[in-house]
Amino acid sequence: MSDSLRVRPHAPDSDGTVLEVTPASAGWHHVGFRLVRLDAGQRHAASSSDRETCLVLVAGCADIEVGDRRFDAVGGRGSPFEDRAPGAVYVPAGVAWTVIARDAVELAVCSAPAQEGGEPRLIEAARMSRETRGSGTNTRYVRNILPETEPAQSLLVVEVITPGGHWSSYPPHKHDTAQAGVETQLEETYYHRVQPPQGFAFQRVYTDDRSLDETIAVEDGDVVMVPRGYHPVGAPHGYDLYYLNVMAGPRRQWAFRNDPAHAWIARRD
Repeated sequence: MSDSLRVRPHAPDSDGTVLEVTPASAGWHHVGFRLVRLDAGQRHAASSSDRETCLVLVAGCADIEVGDRRFDAVGGRGSPFEDRAPGAVYVPAGVAWTVIARDAVELAVCSAPAQEGGEPRLIEAARMSRETRGSGTNTRYVRNILPETEPAQSLLVVEVITPGGHWSSYPPHKHDTAQAGVETQLEETYYHRVQPPQGFAFQRVYTDDRSLDETIAVEDGDVVMVPRGYHPVGAPHGYDLYYLNVMAGPRRQWAFRNDPAHAWIARRD
């Protein structure tokens, strides 16, 4: 059943949560993801003694308190499809945090295991490197929010825009096995947004032996969990696709292997 990897949003809870993936609910060990929607003046607060957090303002503007630090007017873009960096704050394990919305806020709470230590920080837009991947209808646009070159213990966070009619996470690649110099073992979530919002996209998650092989119809606001296997995404003509990736595993490095049947596409790009 494809629904086993698809998590759909619901009406906001009292704290604004509309969707949550935990290691327990996903049946894995590392990645946590929560999506929160707040109106102006609303707050969302949390803390964890054994998990680090990257707070990403997918849209909207907020003040963020982390321990005794305060970051004012973080974020501000109106939509994840706006060509502008999101607001983002890194929170070490063991430090309490509060987000106070200045306007309508779409907040992604990305977490992974960590030991206490480190400093809270605002992740400046200038430190979020940008790149274009692929060519032709395989072109997509990447912004690295918390890559392995930036301080953290487990978390990797990146966002991608895939234009309508294009493919992404393509050719199909995986990162589910620890092979030094070849591949790292990382769990991953995809938080999807679609523009216009009545659209849809497709994501396939499959392994070499097809013991896992699911094709998922993705709608605006859905999360797809990738516990293992290849995981390409296709955006139909007329509908642009945004996704926010959260990855974590035993080693904080993104090293992947393309599906050998389709690796020739990367060589052509």
